[in-house]
Amino acid sequence: MVIEDERAADGSITSVAAIFLAGKECPWRCTMCDLWRDTLETDTPHGAIPRQLEGTWPHRPDSCTTVKLYNAGSFFDPHAVPDDDYVGIVDALRGVRHVIVESHPSLIGLRTMRLRDLLRTRAVTESGPPTLEVAMGLETCHPSALERLNKRMTTADFARAAERLKENDVTLRVFLLISPPFVPAAEQDEWLTRSIDFAITCGATAISMIPTRAGNGALEALADEHAFAEPQLADVERSLALALARVEGSRTRVFADLWDLARFAPCGSCAGPRQARLTIMNRTQVSGVPITPCQDCGAGGAV
Repeated sequence: MVIEDERAADGSITSVAAIFLAGKECPWRCTMCDLWRDTLETDTPHGAIPRQLEGTWPHRPDSCTTVKLYNAGSFFDPHAVPDDDYVGIVDALRGVRHVIVESHPSLIGLRTMRLRDLLRTRAVTESGPPTLEVAMGLETCHPSALERLNKRMTTADFARAAERLKENDVTLRVFLLISPPFVPAAEQDEWLTRSIDFAITCGATAISMIPTRAGNGALEALADEHAFAEPQLADVERSLALALARVEGSRTRVFADLWDLARFAPCGSCAGPRQARLTIMNRTQVSGVPITPCQDCGAGGAV
């Protein structure tokens, strides 16, 4: 479990418990994904997910009432999270007020609404029933790149799943990639802003931008073919600034994923200030003053 601060929809800064659940490997095998690590080859055993929550959730700070349940796949995949475990999962989340889970768009349906209803009936606090948010990976709306990422969905599929969430009072978080493969370097910023526009159109209340990380073998092969280049820290900084400008005036928050940022920081001179700026941008939703161009690497000052 990791405790992280995040700007909430009402503008406050809230503590969020991110709990990484062990279960069956995701069946999609997306090109950019390395979440197959530390997963099971067989179906997740009945009762395993509730037991993991019982061993972690009670140890979060009392002020932390929001939880992200990330299981290296889709929460609504019954092979990863057994249907019979939903009651135990909800009962284990005592004191929760907001729950965020991940899912492939094709699995949005009856299981989604069942989790929502169980939260409303079995996890009510003095503040009322908990709310549900589903995070879906769009990655990019570049049509050929999306197809080659092996997401096995189209933007139309994504939009239909988003509309179903909206109709059933479930909020939407969208994952986008920073520097996805198959998108030419000169077009990365254009397609990022297009993807942000699409996510807003789909009703996203939050957009999480994830720097594309090599490490699964497939991306290294694509790098050899000049179809992928891992972003640098300055690229992450520029992408977040572009995103914040794009969502200005909307109700959508946008965040850069700050996990393992050191791998994207080849320059030791400006890495610290860039990471500090990204943290402030996430919290305030304002770009602020750009970093002074670095005398060692030359990056900075452009956004």
